[in-house]
Amino acid sequence: MQKREKKTLLAVKDLKLHYKRGLFSRQIVRAVNGVSLAIGHGQTFGLIGESGSGKSTLARCILRLIKPTGGRILFEGNDISRMNGNLKSYRRKVQVIFQDADGALNPRMRAIDLVSEPLRIHGIPRDKAHKQALNLLGRVKLSPDLADSFPEELSGGQRQRIGIARALSLSPRLIIADEATASLDILNRVHIVNLLRQLQAESGISYLLISHDLNLIRRFADQVAVMHRGKFVEAGPVDRIFSAPAHTYTRELFSSNRILDPLSGLT
Repeated sequence: MQKREKKTLLAVKDLKLHYKRGLFSRQIVRAVNGVSLAIGHGQTFGLIGESGSGKSTLARCILRLIKPTGGRILFEGNDISRMNGNLKSYRRKVQVIFQDADGALNPRMRAIDLVSEPLRIHGIPRDKAHKQALNLLGRVKLSPDLADSFPEELSGGQRQRIGIARALSLSPRLIIADEATASLDILNRVHIVNLLRQLQAESGISYLLISHDLNLIRRFADQVAVMHRGKFVEAGPVDRIFSAPAHTYTRELFSSNRILDPLSGLT
């Protein structure tokens, strides 16, 4: 059963990112080519497509790690795509969980410092940031005994939980999860997905969930879009897209990506 429609948190309208392939080349790469989507408060928008289709590039545009060449990004009604100045307030509200926790975490920092770092960057005093970081470790089901551990001393699932705690530290309204479970074994994948769902139920966080795992999208998302060569070829409620895909590419994608793992441990 789908969640009821909620007020729009993020609206992406006709977003484009075009660039020349090389310094002297005339060839234009249309990495994102007229994409539109809307995510409501407390909802999950799933994004699927083959590697190179533009999913992660779209995410980086929304995060404003890349400035789009056209279109609009409206967050809580404010046009983020046209902002050239300080994006610090926006970055408090929109966070990201990366696929590669190893690459995203500084190996020289302890777990407690990794989680408190965003708080310190945004002006929270050290003692208060340390206390909040300890609470966040508990929130993502990590023992306080691991607070002084370095990333190499933690398992893959534990490192990904550190990444989630970092993303939660500034109480964001939207989290972009880019293949956040792809590097995990099935048991840790189920635990992480259940954790994300629990956090959404508790605090109303919205997610943009990018994944090759079709079962994950089917079970977790409210809306889903299929991306191919920089465009959405199909988008709509997850039940409709999975039960009756209308586009040839969507049917081919589903046919070639049958996931044997049913994620039966999802709550």
